[in-house]
Amino acid sequence: MEILNEIKFIMPSLSVNEGAARAVVSSFLIQADPTVEELSDIRTAVSEAVTNAVVHGYRHKKGDIELTVRLLPDRVIYIRVKDRGCGIEDVEKAMEPLFTTAPEEERSGLGFSVMQSFMDKLKVKSTPDKGTTVTMRKRLSAHGN
Repeated sequence: MEILNEIKFIMPSLSVNEGAARAVVSSFLIQADPTVEELSDIRTAVSEAVTNAVVHGYRHKKGDIELTVRLLPDRVIYIRVKDRGCGIEDVEKAMEPLFTTAPEEERSGLGFSVMQSFMDKLKVKSTPDKGTTVTMRKRLSAHGN
């Protein structure tokens, strides 16, 4: 896989860093000239992935979240959000709309559904007690605005 450009960002698992992740992604993607809608979709998907790592992966405990963003040929954006938290026992079940492990926190259980709706591809790999890696891809339109 040819990588045209790449950025890696490691942040502590604090909910305030959700905004930092969005800012990093936005700044990096400017070079690809995405449409406003594409940028918004990608920022939202990243926000959901980081929130999942904070709330479900680490359950508000301290740990690192790794964000990798790559610009690939043909205007493809690759994003990976990785944590070393508690992991997901049943990924298929976790990806069902409205499923949540934190109902007491009034979580809607739509994180993965939102990521799927805004990105072209979503892959979730997880091992209990080892962590979760969310990989997303989106091809940008031919010419951004």
